[in-house]
Amino acid sequence: MTTTPDHEVVIIGGGFSGIGAAILLDKAGFADYLLLEAGDGLGGAWHWNTYPGVAVDIPSFSYQFSFEQMAGWSRVYAPGSELKAYAEHCVDKYDVRRRTRLRTSVVAATFDDDAHVWRLDTAAGEVITARHVVSATGVLTQPKLPDIEGLADFTGTVMHTARWDHEVDLTGRRVAVIGTGASAVQAIPKIAEQAAHLTVFQRTPIWCLPKPDAALPWPARAGLRVLPGAGRLARLASQSFVEATFPVAAHFAGIVPIASVGERIGHAYLRQAVRDPEVRDKLTPRYALGCKRPSFSNAYLPTFNRSNVTLETAGIAAVTATGVRTTDGTEHEVDTLVLATGFKVFEKGNMPPFIVRGANGLDLEKWWEENRFQAYQGVSVPGFPNFFTILGPYGYNGSSYFNLIETQSAHILRCLRRARRDGATRVEVTADANENYFAQSLGRRKHQVFFQDSCSQANSYYFDANGDVPFRAATTLETMWSSRRFPLDHYAFSD
Repeated sequence: MTTTPDHEVVIIGGGFSGIGAAILLDKAGFADYLLLEAGDGLGGAWHWNTYPGVAVDIPSFSYQFSFEQMAGWSRVYAPGSELKAYAEHCVDKYDVRRRTRLRTSVVAATFDDDAHVWRLDTAAGEVITARHVVSATGVLTQPKLPDIEGLADFTGTVMHTARWDHEVDLTGRRVAVIGTGASAVQAIPKIAEQAAHLTVFQRTPIWCLPKPDAALPWPARAGLRVLPGAGRLARLASQSFVEATFPVAAHFAGIVPIASVGERIGHAYLRQAVRDPEVRDKLTPRYALGCKRPSFSNAYLPTFNRSNVTLETAGIAAVTATGVRTTDGTEHEVDTLVLATGFKVFEKGNMPPFIVRGANGLDLEKWWEENRFQAYQGVSVPGFPNFFTILGPYGYNGSSYFNLIETQSAHILRCLRRARRDGATRVEVTADANENYFAQSLGRRKHQVFFQDSCSQANSYYFDANGDVPFRAATTLETMWSSRRFPLDHYAFSD
């Protein structure tokens, strides 16, 4: 028995993943979709992350949809406000807003084996049904609070970089930043300009490389618009840079040792940027470039030359009512705590961020816990019919996130077109296809940078509880080709 659902497709998540999936569904003739977003605005990371200095961390020419390229970026690496504006532009131009519901949080998705529909329970107690579900919630969405004794007892101001409070004026304050990841690298230089004193608590130093950034004045932006081939050339150069600095460097380190070149650049930059040899030594990574997310910044390392900035590498013993006490007994008195501690990634309740019960009540989180994180091309898991993910395990190869969105959407659309052509109401990847893909993914790890000994010192969120790194070990061209060429008999189509 089948039934007519409320919508042919429901997309969960209103960041660029959800926006891109919605646009490409509509372009392909799947206009009956509904996009659900838990927040009060669209744009995902660029809606929530508004901390000082927030910006894209790959060149803007790559960080955009291939079908909606902008020439108006103010910089090579655009600030976050421009990415938020770009999201709003795409939503309006492609009529996504009309088919979007904000402040709608999905708490559970349950597949009806008889009706071949998904029943989505919202936090408000509503049930929405869909033939197919596209999970576009990402993974870097739920802020991760540090497990530090006494944090709740701090009497000053506490905020996470992902939920910045713009009513807090840091001018003249004693500020502590806990964490030195990608968000901290962008925020710390800006905070140091305002604070009376800034103490940075570092657990693991980050690889920080010079950032090939520059302002794009009006003549340059005009040239990109009107000169034949200028925009394509800029995008090609950007894509090549991005490809070399992660997909090739990380996944093919055993074949093409680009990472070692990056390490030499990183060490030379450290020597040039940081005057104090003791501070410089503390900022020097002891693990290979690529073990954890690196960063590009021209401001982060020189910030530690400032007289109002202290780098603290002793472990944090506790947060007190008025500051931070380190394991060596030192009390650091501060007024404001900034938690640059990243996001939940492989923790329970994040992948996925809602309960997913597939065929015969199979629980997705439990299935992954028992079988390791895996998904066919990062899109589908056997036992979960009509359920597709944009950022599933072994889907993202580390290039532009927009390439991932378009690649995964192309994969999903091939399945939906076939189902529509055949009148199928149930689409499910076969266990054999998934098993073979997972084995292939594991077979490629011998060339990846992540599995060398030094990575054990990196404290990287790339690694899950099984020691796996669920990146897709492939070039960007391979991901694009395979998403459009995988055998459709890797899926079972039925009615």
